[in-house]
Amino acid sequence: MRVARPLLALVAVATAAALATACSSPPPTDADPTTGPAAPDDPRSVLAARAAAAKDLRQTALYALKTTGRADRSVSVTVAQDGGWKVDVPATALGGTVDISLVRTGDAYYQCALPSVARPQSGCVRLTKVVSAYDPKVQHLFTDWLEVFMDRQAALAVTAATTLPGVQGTCFSVDTSAVSVKAPVDPGIYCYADNGTLTGARTSVGTLTLVGAPTPAPPTITLPGAVVPGQPLPNASPPAPSLTPSAKPSGTPSGKPTVTPTTSRG
Repeated sequence: MRVARPLLALVAVATAAALATACSSPPPTDADPTTGPAAPDDPRSVLAARAAAAKDLRQTALYALKTTGRADRSVSVTVAQDGGWKVDVPATALGGTVDISLVRTGDAYYQCALPSVARPQSGCVRLTKVVSAYDPKVQHLFTDWLEVFMDRQAALAVTAATTLPGVQGTCFSVDTSAVSVKAPVDPGIYCYADNGTLTGARTSVGTLTLVGAPTPAPPTITLPGAVVPGQPLPNASPPAPSLTPSAKPSGTPSGKPTVTPTTSRG
């Protein structure tokens, strides 16, 4: 049986169109979209981006620090143009009786006792490292914890959080993602502006709230006092003085009063 040429031509055109459609269509995939790249608005990705921006900031910012059971304090944070930094934290050392400034300039750390009515003398002691005994902890929010937030391999669980009262910007709830792993940062809430400025935080230190707008940073950090020999001041209160032998009650060497016997009359 002979097939008309017009019909053969029509079949050929349809076949060619079907082949072209098949070639231009994307190959089928059964990949789980949840295992693909993180979405641009994923809280973990946004926090990493804000931390990266914060690391590049060079400014001086003032914060109000609220801590349970203590009077509110003002904390000043300066990150200089050369990368050095200084954090002034009032009522920190010796049980909260001494204002201190923790400084990083060049490759050295310093703890500086700031002058006050109770302690008019000032001075800076060079530190080999910052240990927990005299660590004010506030500086971590502006220094090494930024590196943790930027590290996508860090054991962190990050979710969006409700904005803290009186705080602008975007807030994130941060916790460790592994029970057996020591948290690389304080669990809490961290809030950032788009440019990376920390606008507020709630951690074990207390609640920080940015006060006013940050100002330009100086070229470098100047120590607030002369470098002096000695040991850094601990955060804990000094021990109470013990009683000396001369402070014992009067009487016998044992401290017991002397009793004089009386004579009975018959």
